Amino acid sequence: MLARPPRSFLARVTDAPYLLLALAALLWAGNIVLGRYVAGHIPPITLSTVRWIGATLIIFPFALPQIRRDLPLIRRSLPALTLLAGTGISTYNAMSYYGLQYTQAVNGLLMQSTAPLLVGVWSFVLYRDRLSMGQVAGILISLCGVVLIISRGDMDTLLHFTPNMGDIWIIVALFVYAFYTTMLRNRPQLGPLSFLTVIMGIGSVLLIPATLIELSLGKTLVFNRETLSVLAYVMIGPSIIAYLAFNRGVELVGANRAAPFLHLMPVFGTALAILFLGEQVAWFHFGGYALVIGGITLATLSARSGRKSPPTADENGPH
Repeated sequence: MLARPPRSFLARVTDAPYLLLALAALLWAGNIVLGRYVAGHIPPITLSTVRWIGATLIIFPFALPQIRRDLPLIRRSLPALTLLAGTGISTYNAMSYYGLQYTQAVNGLLMQSTAPLLVGVWSFVLYRDRLSMGQVAGILISLCGVVLIISRGDMDTLLHFTPNMGDIWIIVALFVYAFYTTMLRNRPQLGPLSFLTVIMGIGSVLLIPATLIELSLGKTLVFNRETLSVLAYVMIGPSIIAYLAFNRGVELVGANRAAPFLHLMPVFGTALAILFLGEQVAWFHFGGYALVIGGITLATLSARSGRKSPPTADENGPH
């Protein structure tokens, strides 16, 4: 019997859903921190538009062979692709960046904790999926970890946490993104590069009218070293790498099992603040991390044990 040739590192990574989902959370946490950091320097709609146009241009040469192969399916699936682009690319990102103009990055990170619950709501509304008790418990445990980190172990922080206009924008944006995440189950079976490139391109086009209105109001992009560095990061990290990783993770394990990993965003966001802004490590960081990891593990194991057979394409998305 011939031995199988060793798999490449990239092949092993693309079949490791939990690693991919954690990587996406890390890159998106950086996106939120930077989105708040450049507030006032880059208008929110313009930031979203430049981000997706740049990302599309970067990935297009690599995706072109897949796009040529998938072109008939792309044409047939244009309405579905436009819906996914309009929710997961255009609306979510523009609203998130807009909200970060009026709220703190900490608030934005805390709001991400609602995402798994919102995905659960959409999964029930659209597909009648029900979360198991273990999944609900895991989500709540990891949510407690997030709250512990954000509050810095001080209940007064939570008692005085009041939503503002920016928080409301971000919550609505997350509701839209939860819809996108849930709808990935039925996405057209394009190659991963062609799928991402097409929805990024469509999403960029959908953003152009709002960008022109924003520019007509005198809100212009200030080009300097900081803004150019931020634009380079958001084009490559949160746009190309994170979306490829997250879409593949959802494809492998389904939306409900992937959603708890979004709780890692506030964890990673805090870690980035410690690393780059000089904040000190405290007990609540370790306690919060333990709760988040424990909650994700419980939710994942509960979902896995609830299956009597391997996941199918209909359950978890195209393979």
